[in-house]
Amino acid sequence: MLNNPTYGFSIFSYLEENEMKKMNISAFIIDSDEVAKAKVKELIHQHSVIEVLDDSSNAEDAIEKINLLNPDVVFLDVEINKVSGFEIIENISLLKKPMFVFVTKHHEYAIKAFDYFAFDYILKPYKKDRFFNSLNKIIEFKRKEELANFQDNLENILDLVKEKNVVSHSSNNRRINIKTGNKVIFLDTNSIKYISASGYYLEIFTIDNKKYLLRESLSSIINRLNSSNFIRIHRSTIINSNYVDEVITSNYGETDVKTNDNKIFRVSKGYKKEFQELMGVR
Repeated sequence: MLNNPTYGFSIFSYLEENEMKKMNISAFIIDSDEVAKAKVKELIHQHSVIEVLDDSSNAEDAIEKINLLNPDVVFLDVEINKVSGFEIIENISLLKKPMFVFVTKHHEYAIKAFDYFAFDYILKPYKKDRFFNSLNKIIEFKRKEELANFQDNLENILDLVKEKNVVSHSSNNRRINIKTGNKVIFLDTNSIKYISASGYYLEIFTIDNKKYLLRESLSSIINRLNSSNFIRIHRSTIINSNYVDEVITSNYGETDVKTNDNKIFRVSKGYKKEFQELMGVR
């Protein structure tokens, strides 16, 4: 039993608590003012949960590094050497963008920042308490996100257990059925580029730039696809290896996949070894 009153605790609660202890948040800082940048870095270092991966003083370098490092949160000014911070956000090609926290003296851009889904907007000069308040909100947000992902993983495990009793589809089956509205679409699996988990739904992206929504777990859909071409690289991502153009390894040991439509996906540590074996790369 997963929840056993005899022992006075739930295995879900126990595992969730231990999963939270492993949480680590990565940050990136962009500011052309070295003093301001050093202050942000110093304050972040006072939180053991948050790690500064790198920083930058110019837009082009920042965009390149963010797309490579895939940080959880980016602290940036509204203006970096005459380049708008909003331009930097627009040029981030990651499928899942980081949280953006503006740290700036320009109060007039606050509304625009939230139009860009900024997580916070801190006005210079600021007190330490104001900055720490923002950090605490980031930690709490990521904690809830990690918890939701962890619960999804548990559900995927249960799905796999259930599916052990289900006869697999033939490997010659080149189509899967997707219910949309009052119709059932039979989709050629070769047309699927990648699949992303989004809340309670899956988003299936195809080579003709269409997107299909499906209420199903990733573990269930990859079993239905029943093909070695489809590789799970993250708790929320499946890719079709036929559309992979590049495998990129950073100096920090991170691995990314670039598809033929220039989308970049992070390969998580838990799936890295299997991915490398299936792709024949090291």
